[in-house]
Amino acid sequence: MRGQMHLGRMILACAGAALAITAVPATAEGSYSPYDESATAALARYVRDLAADPKDFTTLISAGRAALALGDTEAAAGFFARADDVNAHSPLPQAGMGAVSVMNGDPQGSLPYFARAEQLGATIATIGCDRGLAYDLLGDQAKAQADYRAALNGPDRDEARRRLALSLAISGNRTAALQTLSPLIAKRDPVAGRARAFVLALSGDSNGALIAINAAMPGSSDRVAPFLQRLPALGAAQKAAAVNLGIFPNNGTAVAYSPPVSRPAVTAASGSTGDRLADIDAMLRSSPAPTAPAQVAPPQAVQVAYVAPARPATIQRTAPVSESKIWLQLAEGNVDGLSAKYRRLIAQDRDLFTGIKPYVARTGDDALLLIGPFRGPSDADFFAEDLETLGVHSSKYINSQTDRIAPLATE
Repeated sequence: MRGQMHLGRMILACAGAALAITAVPATAEGSYSPYDESATAALARYVRDLAADPKDFTTLISAGRAALALGDTEAAAGFFARADDVNAHSPLPQAGMGAVSVMNGDPQGSLPYFARAEQLGATIATIGCDRGLAYDLLGDQAKAQADYRAALNGPDRDEARRRLALSLAISGNRTAALQTLSPLIAKRDPVAGRARAFVLALSGDSNGALIAINAAMPGSSDRVAPFLQRLPALGAAQKAAAVNLGIFPNNGTAVAYSPPVSRPAVTAASGSTGDRLADIDAMLRSSPAPTAPAQVAPPQAVQVAYVAPARPATIQRTAPVSESKIWLQLAEGNVDGLSAKYRRLIAQDRDLFTGIKPYVARTGDDALLLIGPFRGPSDADFFAEDLETLGVHSSKYINSQTDRIAPLATE
């Protein structure tokens, strides 16, 4: 599922392809299916197959990967959720949902998915390409680069190499970044030539970047210049978001330069989806006016739910929850005591609680420490089992429609 991406849209994900078809080279087209077809054609075929057998696990995973390749994270999440219902013991749906979260710009929310995928047997070589990007988006380039290097031994090796080069450039290691790209440049990989322009821009060499981009995209340097010239001034996490997601900061708010793109119908028969640099032209031509930037709403994430629905629900800070949901109750008492209790819990195993946020439910005079909501009972059971390994007892809690649930302050 590698190689060709739209800059203005979310990046294509690695994990689903890596875990599902390990024998297929990690190329832009080859990862969607064993046939020589575009992602759109593959998705159309998978949908037809699912009409005949809605519970075919392999087809559900393949459809999720194809949907990710087309930037349709909602459809991908739906396919992965259905696959998890069919086989909750496979790492494939969890890795797929981690990739969906990364594509949605929620790197923190992706980490529990990747952790669960590892528990179910996924290797770093197969999930490292996407998890590495999550770490890059969090500004942790050291962890990102370690994951990318592991993924160099997996099916997504080419995309992992491109992302590693970008991450090295973000962390200031231009020489290593260019050396990392050399094998791809040598085999005339077109995306690597464009990634080289990013490396030069991230290193502060705007002139070199413009020459490189003009060689890869003749006549585009003037239009691409504003984008490339802004990169060196960004922070590390902002640089990662810019070169991988096409999102720039604007007064503290993420702003995407390209307008929403209608997703292709699954019955269409289009060819390549293009790549993140090939769409810079369109991105800059259609960028919003400075006085009225188009703000990207933060992703609506469901905490802890290892397989979230395509349109996850959110919890308002003060409004009552409109639907009954499944949580895990960890403690009961006053709010200050619950905050201290949660801090003690996460101190036991910070990795387990990575990406997890605590909530407090008020029921009369009592306050309950909750984590969740979970997509279903099996997800809650999985996490409860993990808690038991720490000696932490939890119980399921299903809220009523009048309960008021809000994030718990832990500082």
